[in-house]
Amino acid sequence: MPTEIKQVRDEANRRTVLRVSGEMFRDDAVLLARIADDIHRELLEPVALDLGDLDLLDSEAAHILRQLADKDGFTLEGTDVLLQSAIDEAERQAGSN
Repeated sequence: MPTEIKQVRDEANRRTVLRVSGEMFRDDAVLLARIADDIHRELLEPVALDLGDLDLLDSEAAHILRQLADKDGFTLEGTDVLLQSAIDEAERQAGSN
């Protein structure tokens, strides 16, 4: 499933949210980080990356996003949803064995 990125303006918190869905690999994360950097630089406001709708996040992509989140003005959201989905899938697979 391809990665889809949707830009949403959060007026209440004066920030931009990038909602990400699908599967994210290293190249997708590099592109997302570049987009987030550009938005942050152009609008001079915080950028949140909402990962709650991701189906898959590989370790290289996770590392890139973690590095971005460590920078001032960037946050990761929805990681609890992503983690719970991974746990649910692992339990389904364990139950079918």
